[in-house]
Amino acid sequence: MNFNRKLYSDDLLKSLYSGLLKPRLIEEKMLILLRQNEISKWFSGIGQEAIAVGSAMAMEKDEYILPLHRNLGIFTSREVPLFRLFSQFQGKLSGYTKGRDRSFHFGTKEHHIVGMISHLGPQLAVADGIALADLLENKNKATLVFSGDGGTSEGDFHEALNVAAVWNLPVIFMIENNGYGLSTPNNEQFRFKSFTDKGPAYGIDALQIDGNNILEVYDAVKKATASIRSKPRPILIEALTFRMRGHEEASGTKYVPQELFEKWSQKDPVENYEKYLLEQNVLTYSELQEVRKEIKKEIDEAWAQVAKAPTASADTAVELSDVYAPFDQVVIKPSSEKKVKRRYVDAISDSIRESMEKYPKLVLMGQDVAEYGGVFKVTEGLVEKFGKKRIINTPLCESAILGTGLGLSINDYKAIIEMQFADFVTSGFNQIVNNFAKIHYRWGQNADVVVRMPTGAGTAAGPFHSQSNEAWFVHTPGLKVVFPSSPHDAKGLLNASIEDPNPVLFFEHKFLYRSVSEEIPESYYTEPIGKARMVTEGNDISIITYGLPVIWAKEIVANLGNYTADLIDLRTLLPWDKETVENSVKKTGRAIVITEDTLTGSIASEIAAYIGEKCFQYLDAPVVRVGSLDTPVPFSPALEENFLPKKRMKEKIEELLLY
Repeated sequence: MNFNRKLYSDDLLKSLYSGLLKPRLIEEKMLILLRQNEISKWFSGIGQEAIAVGSAMAMEKDEYILPLHRNLGIFTSREVPLFRLFSQFQGKLSGYTKGRDRSFHFGTKEHHIVGMISHLGPQLAVADGIALADLLENKNKATLVFSGDGGTSEGDFHEALNVAAVWNLPVIFMIENNGYGLSTPNNEQFRFKSFTDKGPAYGIDALQIDGNNILEVYDAVKKATASIRSKPRPILIEALTFRMRGHEEASGTKYVPQELFEKWSQKDPVENYEKYLLEQNVLTYSELQEVRKEIKKEIDEAWAQVAKAPTASADTAVELSDVYAPFDQVVIKPSSEKKVKRRYVDAISDSIRESMEKYPKLVLMGQDVAEYGGVFKVTEGLVEKFGKKRIINTPLCESAILGTGLGLSINDYKAIIEMQFADFVTSGFNQIVNNFAKIHYRWGQNADVVVRMPTGAGTAAGPFHSQSNEAWFVHTPGLKVVFPSSPHDAKGLLNASIEDPNPVLFFEHKFLYRSVSEEIPESYYTEPIGKARMVTEGNDISIITYGLPVIWAKEIVANLGNYTADLIDLRTLLPWDKETVENSVKKTGRAIVITEDTLTGSIASEIAAYIGEKCFQYLDAPVVRVGSLDTPVPFSPALEENFLPKKRMKEKIEELLLY
């Protein structure tokens, strides 16, 4: 192995050695503890330590790194306390996730590390968002994110690189090419010879390095970070290396030809660097042994401390409270009594404009949201007022833009992301349900992102532009789901959603955009998230619904004759207002729950089940659910009308009143 120290000092070379040795010695300890059942699982980075250590030590301490399974050296180089790191490995309360997640599935803002999730690829876009925040702040910082060679087969890899290239984001994409994605060799993953072929295709500088050579890694990352701080742009670095143990210990290595182990054992990053330091008289043999002794002592002392630390004990109240970032909403009243007549679409636009003025670090992103104003013209005129640094047109890549929003939040920004249609969120589903929703529960980081979701049928737009998909997200702890039915609530609840530091899915019914209007406060105000609105009050039946069916239900209630109804507009679907619903049903004795969504597995089913459980003794009739047919949304107006529950609502309400 050829080492080139260039003009680097002896002190730096010694520091790199200590940094390289520490993760190796920790691993040796952990492999013993794994056999002793002291830890449950281990992903070995033996043979690959030089990439993590060289990268981390080449960067500034306040620059973010996003590591993966085999990057223990990132955490040790960033001086994460071993007590807390080992506590994390054991699932103890003193770990970074309080026992809720494993190994390196955590982050720490103190050390500027954002840990992985098992899906791997989504973290690449999170790095884009962190870098975008730095770029907007003119911070002259770099961000580094890791990918394995296998992970580059995911669509998130393409999306993240493309966004970084288009926006000139200061990100280093470090690809650890160890030849295998678990057991699948690279010739079954891709056709190209080198990842350096990928860079030019995206318009990205790319280079290949010896990932087992600590000096080469350090020098490459040092130069790359210096370059992109002064001239922001992404750089791809392919680090050639080899995994000397299994993907994780249980999987073994039988699928790997023995000759590869023999070849790569000669390139061991620790042993070769030790030999080099001895040859260069940078360290003596006794000094090497002293460094090893000191690190082992630190490891043993930290492990002994962890062994005495309390295990994670279940406290239901704590578990539930940690799902969301703490936020006690204080409802803001309008600053003046002046009102203006606004359509639903105008109210949403007003909210975005007022919130952009209120929060200088709020960014709006989406397809065609700038000069074009979005396909529904909700954002028309905003780019002229706030500029293209805050009203950002995005490539067609939902997953990357959602991940970018999370990265902005990690770097202390707020983000609004517009899905052109709610249907298209499927392309970014993973980011929302696995990254946004779980991140605070896992390691205390909030996702300050609002995802705007133009939704619903009634416009003859067919199966891919008309779905009501809110139930997917109501099922996911950690999200908030808001669905207003009036201009007043659209403005007040969107303001509240943007104010809230937690991830909010904000559904906007397309049919309502230009079909309803009312007088609303001209000034900024908020409505309470999680609180339903009583549209009408009565004594004979409780009608519980949200979105467009609220408008339909108002027409029906107005023509009930001698009967009167509590018409409850839920407004928020997660968390939904159980108290208002329960009190109403106890009063009326009859309940019907209506959704535009298909009925099976819908929110209506969940609320009906709750009423049946909590209000059974007060009921004078069965709880009734009404929803759309269990089919995709059809295109033809006649078929769509039959699909939607509008006619069935009236029939079911009348039947229930006569039960």
